[in-house]
Amino acid sequence: MKLIILDRDGVINEDSDDYVKSPQEFIPLPGSLAALGRLTKAGYTIAVATNQSGIARGYYNQTTLHAMHDKLALLLAPLGGKVDAFFVCPHGPDEHCDCRKPKPGLFTQIATHYRVNLNEVPAVGDSFRDLQAAIAVGAKPILVKTGKGQRTLQKHAQELAAIPVYADLSAYVDTLLPLEG
Repeated sequence: MKLIILDRDGVINEDSDDYVKSPQEFIPLPGSLAALGRLTKAGYTIAVATNQSGIARGYYNQTTLHAMHDKLALLLAPLGGKVDAFFVCPHGPDEHCDCRKPKPGLFTQIATHYRVNLNEVPAVGDSFRDLQAAIAVGAKPILVKTGKGQRTLQKHAQELAAIPVYADLSAYVDTLLPLEG
């Protein structure tokens, strides 16, 4: 199985310090939908691992979250793209769960779900905690500069010295997949 793990906000869609709280606020980043389509067509199983503490904070609920993911599915369908599964941490930072990144719980859920070892599985994120969770399970961390990526790069430059950095998801997919003729 060719598996790739993606963070959501800041990798697939625009991020917001005020949270993405509705399908209307769920706005795909330029090139991300086409990149997901290319990954799907190349045989990749796409899993999304996302912290969604806006649920715990009462900004939106599970129904709204599903509506955002349904919107993504509708936008991806014409491009042949598909997210296979969403792994979501709905907890707030004070709940001390094991699934909120940087803890590796979402990644271990993915490993269990697909019955795979995540060693060297690409895990694309825009925050330091995304990369920490990937490293904790032996996945291959990839940083994109979209979302909080540029801030992450500036703040953690030394820790990230050995981690590949790309402008966005599309740029990473360009290096992962051979360009179509």
